[in-house]
Amino acid sequence: MRFLNIVILLWAVAASGAAAQTAASADACEDCHQKQTAGLHRQWQESLHGQYGVGCRDCHAAAEGDPDAFAHNGALIATLVTPADCRACHEKEATEVERSYHATAGQILESNDAYLAHVAGGAPAAIAGCENCHGAKVQIDPNRPNRLARQSWPNAGIGRINPDGSKGSCTACHTRHTFSAAQARRPEACGKCHLGPDHPQREIYDESKHGNAFCTNVDKMKLAGDSWVVGRDYAAAPTCATCHIGATPASPGTHDVGERISWTLRPAVSVHKENWQEKRAAMKRVCANCHGGGFVDGHYYQYDAVVALYNEKFARPAGEILARVRAQGLLERPASFGNEIEWTYWEIWHHEGRRARHGAAMMGPDYTWWHGLYEVAKHFYFGLLPEARAYGNAAVNAYIDSLLANDPMHAWVNRETDQLTREIRSGKMQEIYEAMFPEQ
Repeated sequence: MRFLNIVILLWAVAASGAAAQTAASADACEDCHQKQTAGLHRQWQESLHGQYGVGCRDCHAAAEGDPDAFAHNGALIATLVTPADCRACHEKEATEVERSYHATAGQILESNDAYLAHVAGGAPAAIAGCENCHGAKVQIDPNRPNRLARQSWPNAGIGRINPDGSKGSCTACHTRHTFSAAQARRPEACGKCHLGPDHPQREIYDESKHGNAFCTNVDKMKLAGDSWVVGRDYAAAPTCATCHIGATPASPGTHDVGERISWTLRPAVSVHKENWQEKRAAMKRVCANCHGGGFVDGHYYQYDAVVALYNEKFARPAGEILARVRAQGLLERPASFGNEIEWTYWEIWHHEGRRARHGAAMMGPDYTWWHGLYEVAKHFYFGLLPEARAYGNAAVNAYIDSLLANDPMHAWVNRETDQLTREIRSGKMQEIYEAMFPEQ
């Protein structure tokens, strides 16, 4: 018993000494960074981390053998804090992010997007552009062991590939060193990446009634609340976070942004996601906190019709035309994107088609039509078709001729305006598109 008491005493002394050493180290970090990086220190000090005593080494401490570990004023630290480090306290969130679309955003490094940035633009554009949203593979500087290479750091891309094997960056949404939940809940946080010609969700949100309501009622949103449940803690407006990851009285919050998305709007032809019915039901449960069932069902009825319209009227025929041009060996240059028709096709689906689909998904009328399907139609009829015909190939021209003569969605181009106008007024033109509207 006496021996056990001695052991306990020694352990207590050792623990006390370790605690004192940790506190001293934390004080040393704070004393130095308060002088050297005053803004960083203030951010931390005002954060919940700072208020609850989560210090520098709690996040930045490294272990021997870590690829990005280096000695710093008597401590072994890492500049790069990864989701694997955040997992120590935020297990649920880290697991959800790991399985999300966000964590795989770095896969764009192997896509046509990245190829185009590198060949048509150049490496600096790809690094400072694409990779800083999607994430880059963070490299170790070959000339400075354990330090991060400047070509890949800084980078807070959402799908960043980290030296420890983890994917993602929590700081993409929760900016260092405040790591504010309120910031991540605002639409501006998403707007760093979700804007521009190919996926202007931030601009669409601003145009929508949702964005308008948020702008008017931001002081009622309780963005900094420990609890942030739509319909209970706030009801003035939704943000991106509300719909895609936020909690409701019936559903917990999640950091997996794909749990409520039923269509994939990224590819040339949209397809339903796996288990899309369950995902749509999850999103409808969010909508139901502010909208009636008829409103929600009507929205999806119209949204699905726009996706079907884009797919069947433009995306599939455009893809077929380009495939026939390639199969006939008609392209002037061998390199992908070395030919004008490839750029036209790319913009039809990658820019304009995406804008139309996202506009319909988020109730942004201007993006659905003027920035979306109007542009798709213009570049389909007066860009892609003439460019394909210019090759003078009988098989390609035969397909286009048949499309314009026999497909009722395209036959309008060879008919009289007066007749078309009468058919719009009578409802006959609208009947062509009845199949686009699904039964619910």
